[in-house]
Amino acid sequence: QVQLMESGGGLVQAGGSLRLSCAASGSTSSIDAIGWYRQAPGKQRELVAGFRKGGSIDYADSVNGRFAISRDNAKNTVYLQMNALKPEDTAVYYCNAKQYYRSTSYFNYWGQGTQVTVSS
Repeated sequence: QVQLMESGGGLVQAGGSLRLSCAASGSTSSIDAIGWYRQAPGKQRELVAGFRKGGSIDYADSVNGRFAISRDNAKNTVYLQMNALKPEDTAVYYCNAKQYYRSTSYFNYWGQGTQVTVSS
C-alpha cells in the first residue's frame, strides 16, 4: 500500500549537481524508514543515504560530505541533493521505504529507479 516514484535523474558532467525526488503515496503513515539506494551494472545495490526507523540518518562513506538527504513531510517527499558528482556515482538510484511489523522484520517497497549518469 506504499508507492514510490523517483524523479530528477539525468546526465551531468563531473562536478555538477542533481537533486533527486521520491514521492510517496498510499499508506505513507506506515513508513518507518526511507532512503536512497543505487545500483551500477554488475554491482550490488548499496545504500546511499537514508532515514532509519527513529529518524537517524546514514550516508555511504563514498558520498558523505557531497550528498544530503532531506524530506518534506507535508509533501510526503524525500530528496537527495547530489553535489560534486563523480563518474563513479553513475547508477540507477532507487527510493526505498521500510514498514516494520517486528522489531527486526519489515516489508520493503521500491520505486522504479531513476538513472544518474556522470560524465568525465
